[in-house]
Formats: sequence, C-alpha cells, structure tokens
Amino acid sequence: MERVYNFSPGPAALPISVLEKAQRELCSYGSTGMSVMEMSHRSKMYLDIFEGAVAQLRKLMGIPADYTVLFLQGGATQQFAAVPLNLGGTPDYVDSGNFARGALKEAQKYGEVHVAGDSSGDNYTHIPETNFRPDASFAHITTNNTIFGTRWPELPDTGAVPLVTDMSSNILSEVYDVNRFGVIYAGAQKNIGPAGVTAVIIRNDLLGRARKDCPKVMNWKAQTDAESMLNTPSTYAVYVAGLCLDWLAEQGGVAAIEKVNIEKAKLLYDFIDNSTMYTNKVLPEHRSRMNVVFTTPTKELDDQFAKEAGKAGLANLKGHRLVGGMRASIYNAMPIEGVRALIDFMKKFEQEH
Repeated sequence: MERVYNFSPGPAALPISVLEKAQRELCSYGSTGMSVMEMSHRSKMYLDIFEGAVAQLRKLMGIPADYTVLFLQGGATQQFAAVPLNLGGTPDYVDSGNFARGALKEAQKYGEVHVAGDSSGDNYTHIPETNFRPDASFAHITTNNTIFGTRWPELPDTGAVPLVTDMSSNILSEVYDVNRFGVIYAGAQKNIGPAGVTAVIIRNDLLGRARKDCPKVMNWKAQTDAESMLNTPSTYAVYVAGLCLDWLAEQGGVAAIEKVNIEKAKLLYDFIDNSTMYTNKVLPEHRSRMNVVFTTPTKELDDQFAKEAGKAGLANLKGHRLVGGMRASIYNAMPIEGVRALIDFMKKFEQEH
C-alpha cells in the first residue's frame, strides 16, 4: 500500500527519510552488529547516540549553556505533576485549552494555584487576557493548543517570574528565544520524534528546589545528576528522535522550517476563509500553525468528510471528540504537497456537497 498523508495530531507523521534510515539500521546499527533496541544504555555506542541527540537539540534551539536538557519518560502529562513538585510555591496558570487545563488541575493537587487567564467560557477559541502576579513562584502557559487550534502569538512578559511552558505541539516549528523561559517541556510525538520520550529544558538555577515528596524519577536535579539515566531511558525513541533532529538540521534548521510552516498554514486558512462550506472559529491572530481545525455546516457532513478523505489517502482528519469537525495537524514532517492535496480534496468535496 502506498503511504498516505498522515494528519494525525500525535503520534504524528515522521519524515520518510528518517523511517527509511531507521529501517536500514534496525537489525544492525553501523558496525555494531546489533539493533539500538538491544544496546545497553550505559554502553559507549549508545551514549554516543544519546549525547548526539541532546547536542543537536541544543544547536537547533540555541539552548544556552546555563540550561540543562533532559530526555525523560512519562510524556508531557507526567511533567504536569513534575513542574509543581520541582518548583513549588503558588504559581500562575493560564487555562487556554484541554492540556493547559490538565496541567492546571494537576498543579492544584499540590497547592494553591492562581488562574491568570481563562478562555474556557469561549470554548477556547482564543488565547485569554492574562493577569500574572509579580510574586508568583512561576507562570505556566501552553504555547500551542492542539485540540482547539490556538497559539500564543507573542510570549507574555512575566518579569522576574520564571515562565514555564508545555511546548509539546509546536516545539521546533518556530524560533523561540530559550532565554525567555525558565522551563520548556515537550512530548516528542509531534515534532521531535516518536512517542516515548519527553524533552525537558531547565534553567539551572531552578534545579534543586524539589519538594521532599517529589518522586526521584520526577526530580529534575536527580535526573540531571544521572544525565537523564536515573532509570533506563527510552533508548530507541531517543535514537529516532536524533534522526528527526538531524533531518531538521538538513532542512536548514528551525528558522527555515518556520517559513515552510507559515506557508502551509496560510494556504489552508486562506482556503477555509474563502470557502462557503468550511468554517474556522478561532480568532485569526490566535490561530495555530500546527493544528488547523474546521467544520462543515453539519455533523453528518463532517463525518462524511473524514470518511471520504481517508479513502482518498488523507488520514486522521477527524476532529477531537471535545470539538468535533476536522483537524489537520501539519507538523514539520508534513510536506506542503500534503496540504495542497488536502485543499484539492476540500474543493472537490465542497463542489459535490
């Protein structure tokens, strides 16, 4: 069967060249005579792979020397708990979508939380106005809201308060100044690589603040001291993530892929905005470049669209159950040809219905 254009929100499409290289090296990595899945995580051959992935992420994002990079397990969801357990105090959280709310609810288990902004009343169709406190222990945002298709167009100014962000669905898709953040965390399965590994980037002065009841596998200082290997890491996922990071470097890096992502999103939004059938309700200046949500006039047509699109080789376009409609996730690995193929199908579907 020919490969489809995979618009899945995550685990998401990987570059075909990465998959082909992983296939070639599956049974024997280089001259080792064994698969990466079989290697000891303490062996020099694997440490070279691991350290290479960390170095490539540092280079691509311009991560300063006074920040630690960890590759951990548990997904961004585990970091929902790790953040308050490591930083403590009374933080500010912005409720801008499903995962932003999930992080907020998890933090409330460990102490008082101030809600600095909330757009749930408008069904998360925009990034809310915010009221950050100068004495908060940290401020938490979600830079891109996968389910509802919104994105922070500009980072908030939190002054001396460390800005902590879940960047799972738009990391490496646009240029960010890492110095603006205290902590960045991101599940890999959108733009970094396969599911199973989570990148956590921490400014070093924020290490060593964990509560006494913080589990050691969630303690950033303990993981830093163990170089992400307090327990066995997700060895193969890190290997494939390293291949994806190398692929991104070959595309020209983050600044180059950001231009492509802007073009892809503009093509799709321009078509939706000029259509008589499709609607996107997100405030235009807050629209995500990674996750484009849209609907037809009826739920029945939405269902038919997703079904027919799948038959046409456009996979995983059905929207999240909380929103309905359709969602096209156009992460770094989605080529512009895939977006054009989607628009062609949308035109045809609109003419027929």
